[in-house]
Amino acid sequence: MKDVPEIFGSLVFNDSVMSQRLPADTYESLHKTIEEGKALDLTVANAVAAAMKDWAIEKGATHYTHWFQPLTGITAEKHDSFVSPQPDGRAIMEFSGKELIKGEPDASSFPSGGLRATFEARGYTAWDPTSYAFIKDDSLCIPTVFCSYSGEVLDTKTPLLRSMEVINAKAVRLLHLLGETDVQRVNSTVGAEQEYFLIDKELYNQRKDIVITGRSLFGAKPPKGQELDDHYFGAIKPVVMAYMQDLNEELWKVGVYAKTEHNEAAPAQHELAPVYASTNTAVDQNQLTMEMMKKVAERHGLACLLHEKPFDGVNGSGKHNNWSLATDSGKNLFKPGKKPQDNLTFLVFLCAVIAAVDRNQDLLRISAAGAGNDHRLGASEAPPAILSVFLGDELTNILEAIEKGEHGDNKKAEQVQTGVEVLPDFKKDTADRNRTSPFAFTGNKFEFRMIGSSFSVADANIVLNTAVADVLDELSDQLDGQPKEKIVPLATAWMARTIKAHKRIIYNGNNYSDEWVAEAERRGLFNLRTTADAVPLFVSEKNVALFTRHHIFTKNEIASRCEIMLDNYCKINNIEALTMLDMAKKEIMPAALAYANLVMSNLKLKKEIGLAIENTEVFRLNEKLDKLTEQLSRDIASLEATLRALDKSADSLIRSAYYRDYILPAMEKLRVTADKLEETVAEEYWPYPTYNELLFHVK
Repeated sequence: MKDVPEIFGSLVFNDSVMSQRLPADTYESLHKTIEEGKALDLTVANAVAAAMKDWAIEKGATHYTHWFQPLTGITAEKHDSFVSPQPDGRAIMEFSGKELIKGEPDASSFPSGGLRATFEARGYTAWDPTSYAFIKDDSLCIPTVFCSYSGEVLDTKTPLLRSMEVINAKAVRLLHLLGETDVQRVNSTVGAEQEYFLIDKELYNQRKDIVITGRSLFGAKPPKGQELDDHYFGAIKPVVMAYMQDLNEELWKVGVYAKTEHNEAAPAQHELAPVYASTNTAVDQNQLTMEMMKKVAERHGLACLLHEKPFDGVNGSGKHNNWSLATDSGKNLFKPGKKPQDNLTFLVFLCAVIAAVDRNQDLLRISAAGAGNDHRLGASEAPPAILSVFLGDELTNILEAIEKGEHGDNKKAEQVQTGVEVLPDFKKDTADRNRTSPFAFTGNKFEFRMIGSSFSVADANIVLNTAVADVLDELSDQLDGQPKEKIVPLATAWMARTIKAHKRIIYNGNNYSDEWVAEAERRGLFNLRTTADAVPLFVSEKNVALFTRHHIFTKNEIASRCEIMLDNYCKINNIEALTMLDMAKKEIMPAALAYANLVMSNLKLKKEIGLAIENTEVFRLNEKLDKLTEQLSRDIASLEATLRALDKSADSLIRSAYYRDYILPAMEKLRVTADKLEETVAEEYWPYPTYNELLFHVK
């Protein structure tokens, strides 16, 4: 049994380590940099670098790397050793403050969306002292931001940190106007629940589609899927439990508060949930978590799939982003209290979130947009592509009362009667949960459930922080300079107007129903079904104004991100289409023809010995195979022709629409035919593992 407190954070250069290893004045100066944004003196940086190096070497590290998050969705790192040659031929281990503060990776090979020409290679990484350094694979990893030579932002961390500063400044300003003058800082916090699949590594290696694209492009439904719900919260299988225990240990070492683990609804699907942390830290740690999940799986003969929809017909995987705001005194601004109708601060911030979500439905949808997630959103286990806010009946009633100028009332918590004498009765929550809602209030936080499993949660939190800060700023402008006695009436009047203007976004019903789709359209809500529908709105006048007003992005940086997302959508769909064609021509068609030859040989033999063949089972099977192989041939030709017709010189907006409207339907048609063949061809002839094997093989 591992000593968890002993190993937790053992590979992190955290505050506890810094307080022990840094001189008192250096430690104090560094804290001012972290907490107050003070400039970091090079003398301090040199002292921190020396302490970091000594600590890392003691932990077995030989190299250091600036660990950054470019616009690829994953992290990047370039490793340099601590080794420094000496004139006498010896080597010593050195690491300077300059090396800590700044790195210089090649920026030309990372996505820039047209901000940089290919030949313009210089880029910079700069130390983010608000995120702890850690050791991974015998290297000291230093979290950094990443920008181009001319200063354009080329990562997700820089705008995230900017958004955190904006929400801090705007929230503190409003709290002071509301009378909470003791608050000096407001921090956004996140807990990112991570869903994933585990399948046998040997079977994984036999599936060209899953290896190349992360999902199964073909696959007939197995006799049993998730109909019985026996996997959800079921007993964890020994191989999976060993994996989870190993994963927890690795995550704990690098300071990730991995807490909850369980089987999810689909066969072979699981979930890991951490304790919430400061948003910047949570984003870093979720990136580490995804990397560790894949790495640890290899040790156990497994493959970890983070694609949003690796298997058709069963639940896909998302990432639930639990977002909240907390003051430096530890107060959660979204905690309703026993009497939420009397909690002005809570109600004001609640109304600000409602307004922010309604105004920025498109941006939140864009933050969850991607080719993989398009297959998941709107399916039976995921929220639809329509944004709405779930509050529950109690809070909805309170807001309705405020809109009418009345004082709302909250329900008294009811007792759940177990009916068994030895079991205790207990109080139930005043609101149920709504698993179909994309943006649900869950007690003291908001759970944004649209994000895909493989995504960085940075983008969604950039939008949340900035959008809510914008609304808070508007209210502060109205309250600023007003007499103290007018603050509450003015804030209450603002809430009434806000609720009236944005209550269309509140929905407590079943988001999966057809009725909601029609109702959402009547309310004028966006229904951006695909990435190609959503991403072009990124560069709308409203969105450019929001981000530039708060200095999160420049107009050019917004345009570049739009271009990157659309280009990535096109590239992913193109790779998937080419992989489908490769598998259909080289694996599926040969297998189908081989089996058809067997059937025809049997038919021919029966005919030669004088047996009647018409209307026999083998006759019908032969006809079916003939029709399906001919259809497969036509579908292959159709997809190839559709791909050839693509204007590769067109801009990404036109190409993304073409993939959505023509190539994806052609791919789906090919899949339907191939899956029918899988249901028809004998199992020993089928060229790759089926869903039956993939979903139920791990024990």
